[in-house]
Amino acid sequence: MNETVIDLKGIYKRFYEGEPNELEILHGIDLEVKKGEFISIVGASGSGKSTLMNIIGALDRPSEGSYILGGTDVCQADDSELSHIRNKEIGFVFQTYNLIPRNTALKNVELPMMYARHKPSERRKKARELLELVGMGDRMSHTPDRLSGGQKQRVAIARALANDPSIILADEPTGALDSKTGRLIMDLFHDLHEKKGITIVLITHSPELANETERVLTLMDGNIISEARGATYDLRQHTVGVQ
Repeated sequence: MNETVIDLKGIYKRFYEGEPNELEILHGIDLEVKKGEFISIVGASGSGKSTLMNIIGALDRPSEGSYILGGTDVCQADDSELSHIRNKEIGFVFQTYNLIPRNTALKNVELPMMYARHKPSERRKKARELLELVGMGDRMSHTPDRLSGGQKQRVAIARALANDPSIILADEPTGALDSKTGRLIMDLFHDLHEKKGITIVLITHSPELANETERVLTLMDGNIISEARGATYDLRQHTVGVQ
């Protein structure tokens, strides 16, 4: 049986705690993700998706509950340990790419490995391999201003893979792209999942994209109200020739 990578139990998140305007956003979330799964968390604006994503990504701490990521108790980690978790265990892919404007594609992909103190020759070799993997081998020396939106997102995905993270956390990764380019990015995620066995958590407002994943969790008003198998995920399994 696959090992559990993400284990959230009884996660509550409150803001302005103890004040008259205290606001509870998450109301006891339970979530378990196995190694190699491709899941989605879908919900409308205001459902609590961003708050939950920040907790999964160790960008924020829950007010109550437990979170074990790859055997590490995130809730008990200090700031230094959290920084290490974000750099080593989680690969982030954001809607806005978050690339460094003055850096080439190659340098952008190298950056997480630099923070992890890899040798320059090692990180350059790995960055080249990752850019080739995402189809950006001929754009390594380009800065972000010379790349299209889809190309920027491919660089961001390569960067997310740099330190061999436990999970890829993708927050609305196609939100800033046209439908054709968004399709290419989703196909890339499917390739990474199906061929490399990478664990992916997709945060999206789009039921159509969510349905392409193995499991679809629907978030509403800070609660997971349903869980289902992706309706078109099974269809893909019969049409793309996955081994």
